[in-house]
Amino acid sequence: MQESRKTHASVTSGGSAFSRYQDVVIGRKGFLSALYFELCTWLTFVPGALGLGLRKILWRRLFGSCGAGAVFGANVTLRHPHRVHLGDRVVVSEGTILDARSENSTEVIMLGNDVMLANNTMISCKSGSVHIGDQVGIGAQTIIQSTSGCPVRIGSDTIIGPRCYIVGGGSYHTERTDIPIRQQGIIDDGGCVLGDNVWLGASVNVLGGVRVNSGAVVASGAVVTRDVPTDTISAGVPARPVRLRTESG
Repeated sequence: MQESRKTHASVTSGGSAFSRYQDVVIGRKGFLSALYFELCTWLTFVPGALGLGLRKILWRRLFGSCGAGAVFGANVTLRHPHRVHLGDRVVVSEGTILDARSENSTEVIMLGNDVMLANNTMISCKSGSVHIGDQVGIGAQTIIQSTSGCPVRIGSDTIIGPRCYIVGGGSYHTERTDIPIRQQGIIDDGGCVLGDNVWLGASVNVLGGVRVNSGAVVASGAVVTRDVPTDTISAGVPARPVRLRTESG
């Protein structure tokens, strides 16, 4: 599925500018829905304690569901927020992007209890989904992306370091040479799974079709292209197991 082309068409063609804005950004029709979304959007620029307080009170109604104690930093970008579901005590830090544009479901981005999204995290779904368990920490500038029906699942008690890239459906078909690669569509890789109690170091890439099993540790800078066994420490490009966690270094 050519998601970038679909987004471009939605933004640039058909209907009025306001109607396209509702389709691409808000995800719902209706003047009152748009008015409330605009009010909340303006609140994203309010700094300090006042901004935190206003967003805590007013943003809850934007989401499909929102648990108690959720906190939203400044300059957060939301797309189709009614498809986003937040557990209790979720922290969405400054500069985070939550893009839930996936028309096939109302449960596109699901964050469990006590999830922490550090500054400038991006969770992006284009006809995909991202589900994150309880007590998960996502490091700054991490990108989690799901496209073309290839979901990303992250288990509970997982630690993801800064600048990681985790993707489901991130590769194009390249077999044909008579048409551009962008027209050949995304490979259905089945998505990406991180089990419970996983630790990814800084700048780890986890590609689609991969499972990082529970208790695994992946060293900084690794590129995960195949499944990572349970309770192992992996490193390198491509990542390979170097020892069990129970073994001494």
